[in-house]
Amino acid sequence: MKEMELYNQWKSMNLEDQDLIRELAEIEGDQEAIKDRFYCELKFGTAGLRGVIGAGTNRMNIYVVRKTTQAMAEYLKHDYENPAVAISYDSRIKSDVFAKEAASVLAANGVKAYIYRQLMPVPCLSFAVRELNCQAGIMITASHNPAKYNGYKAYGPDGCQMTSESADKVLEYSAKIDAFHDIKLMDFDQAVAESKIKYISEAVEQKYLDAVKARSIHPEALEKANMSVVYTPLNGAGNMPVRKLLAQMGVQNVHVVAEQENPDGNFPTCPFPNPEIREALELGIRDCQTVKPDILLATDPDCDRMGIAVPDKEGNYVLLTGNEVGALLLEYICKERTALGIMPKNPIAVKTIVSTNLVCPICKEYGVELKNVLTGFKYIGEQIGLLEAKGEDDRFIFGFEESYGYLAGSYVRDKDAVIASMMICEMAAFYRQQGISVLGALNHLYEKYGVYRHATISFVCEGASGMERMAQIMSDIRKNRPTSIGGRKVICYADYNASKSTDIATGEVTEIHLPKSDVLEYILEGGATVILRPSGTEPKIKAYYTATAPTVEEAEQIQKELQDDFTKILGF
Repeated sequence: MKEMELYNQWKSMNLEDQDLIRELAEIEGDQEAIKDRFYCELKFGTAGLRGVIGAGTNRMNIYVVRKTTQAMAEYLKHDYENPAVAISYDSRIKSDVFAKEAASVLAANGVKAYIYRQLMPVPCLSFAVRELNCQAGIMITASHNPAKYNGYKAYGPDGCQMTSESADKVLEYSAKIDAFHDIKLMDFDQAVAESKIKYISEAVEQKYLDAVKARSIHPEALEKANMSVVYTPLNGAGNMPVRKLLAQMGVQNVHVVAEQENPDGNFPTCPFPNPEIREALELGIRDCQTVKPDILLATDPDCDRMGIAVPDKEGNYVLLTGNEVGALLLEYICKERTALGIMPKNPIAVKTIVSTNLVCPICKEYGVELKNVLTGFKYIGEQIGLLEAKGEDDRFIFGFEESYGYLAGSYVRDKDAVIASMMICEMAAFYRQQGISVLGALNHLYEKYGVYRHATISFVCEGASGMERMAQIMSDIRKNRPTSIGGRKVICYADYNASKSTDIATGEVTEIHLPKSDVLEYILEGGATVILRPSGTEPKIKAYYTATAPTVEEAEQIQKELQDDFTKILGF
């Protein structure tokens, strides 16, 4: 039994991590626990690694981090002369440990490592890669996953998440490496003393903030508005850069949720530190009842996602979705850049295929080319890179995904909750000067283009059999394609794995010009859509529902009908 052999190997090694030693002792004789930890290795891909912290090949620990970094070092040395890597980390359990371990392996292999002195957000890592002319980047984070998770995100020289080609090379090298015997490692402090590891300077940090501030459209609005903000970093990496940026932009009245201010990888006040989930924002909403701010901002642990709440006419704080914020920001950017005469020629906006089509008429009105890409912000970053290669990156004005990720500008190649905090506050301040609330601006969009309602439902498939179940579900629904969902006929069916879209009435097939991906899309009569895909980073299948109608009530009813019926179709 392979799992038992690996388990016994780990037990026989002189492990340095006492937590892992205790865990191995605790699971002795527990066949299921041993299988779950050793039945596979965490697979390195374009999203890097992500897994539960603990002992085993299917867990995040220093040995898995070392092995992956050894493979990355060998790949970089083969493909580049004198390679360098930028490293950052968030507040998660062992994030600082894993970051230093990665730096120590790189240093021992002759690869220069640049590391932030303290936890910093994903966009700061993306910025540092390009600013320091690095060939790769490492971000230790599991984004918004529960506390038991950590991860290792890998970036390419363009500051975008590593391409599949590069990830495959790293995986090839990793397959030949023994996690205990083939690792080059040196003492972190010694490597710093010998300048093999260098700390990233405060000048680079400020240069990043300056790049963010340069994207402001109406800086005077923030300077004059005396905005009041409640902010929660959800015990993550956003606290310092977000507050520093807002202060430099003139937002001085920022109240931070006390229980969620300081870094804490246990996330004691919210089991899921995800600004998409209301529970994570409850303490912020609580403070809003006292502070009465203009806006509530919440960033996830690695500060690449941003959630907000704004007051309604009765003073209650209403959460906005990623789709709503994305549409609002795009309309604000388009309208105001056009009015000021600073819209680039042939502007481009980019969204993922699962994000709202409300932005389609907005782009049409302002003459903006809208590009749809696969799910994952790396594909938005890729589009910026393609523009930069032609010397046209200034054409990119905005990119977003429904999962609360936004970017305005090409200074980084990943979603950025730091710029989102500035742009959202600026938009709110500008509209307030015109007597318009954020909700009022959203309602104006709905009055003009129709009401859109969206929901994302995740079906969890954990454990050793989880991946098999996910694959079986996708296989079954391909073989038994639904002809209607929620009482609405399917009029078009798209299989992104086959790169084909089929009109059901005519049988006409259209090619999809995107990389193959395990995604199914159903376009229904009346403009509703359902999209199904396995998550690329978590053991779950996600269903995305879109309903559009003249009124909120109608749209919500349609969305509920779609969700209820499709859940039954999937067998959950």
